Formats: sequence, structure tokens, C-alpha cells
Amino acid sequence: MTQVTPTAERAVAQTAAPPDDEPVAAAPEADESRPFFILYLHGAEYEEELRRLSYWVQALLLPVYGGEVTSSSPWCPRWREHAEAIAYLHGLWLAWQERTGPQAQASDPATWHQSYLWPTMDVLRSPNGPFAGCKPGSHRPKERPQVQGDDG
Repeated sequence: MTQVTPTAERAVAQTAAPPDDEPVAAAPEADESRPFFILYLHGAEYEEELRRLSYWVQALLLPVYGGEVTSSSPWCPRWREHAEAIAYLHGLWLAWQERTGPQAQASDPATWHQSYLWPTMDVLRSPNGPFAGCKPGSHRPKERPQVQGDDG
């Protein structure tokens, strides 16, 4: 059985808020024309949301659900440099907040595990996922396809 660390317990209790001694900016106001999602943010808003996401990933997600890093289940220690991973993890974190927060139904945590956690982790930890080529202690950015503009 996985033992939840005091840090993970604190992350759960605080709904992924950084520790009390760290300043926390208010969550950005939701723009009614688009859903709240980290890839829509820029500058200080993006950095603050990434900081809050990083806290949740490091305090709860990895200690509880991280598993061993292998060639068939990679994880990059520099995951913040993989935009695809940030997008997946942010979506997972938003779903976690919704499914474990004060308004959650009793079965919502089970739904989060089945419908969000494992499908997301399977994609992230896939040998050809965003961390393909990354090894413990080393980072390798994925080469993305080139896109031609309308003029080319």
C-alpha cells in the first residue's frame, strides 16, 4: 500500500495550494469566452499557475502515483519544459480539484482515478509520449513536426 506523505496530505488538505509561507496570487478571473486552461495564460499569470501546478505534481501526484521510472514508463525531471506534459497535467489537476473539492460527490474520487488519472498517466508515461528520450537525470526535448505557413 502506498503511504501518503505528510506533504501529500497537506496538498490534499489545501487543494494543491502552495505552503502557507509562500505568497499565493488569486486565481485569474475566468474569461467567459474561453475555458480556464494554462496554455491560454501568459506572463505572470502563466508562471503563477505553473508554480501552483508544480506544487501539486511534486507534493501529491508523484509521491502517490509516480511509480518507478523505466524505459517503458519514462518521466522527465524537467517536465516543466514539455508543453504537452504541462497541458496534460494541468487538465488532470483541474479535474482533481473538481472531483475532490468540497462540491464533489462520494464517488468522484473513483471517477477521477478511472477517467482522468490513469488515462493521462498512460499517455504521459508512454515510451512514445512527451518524455520519450528522457531518462532519469537527463532531459531531451522532443522534435516536433514542422508546419508550413500559408505562403510556403
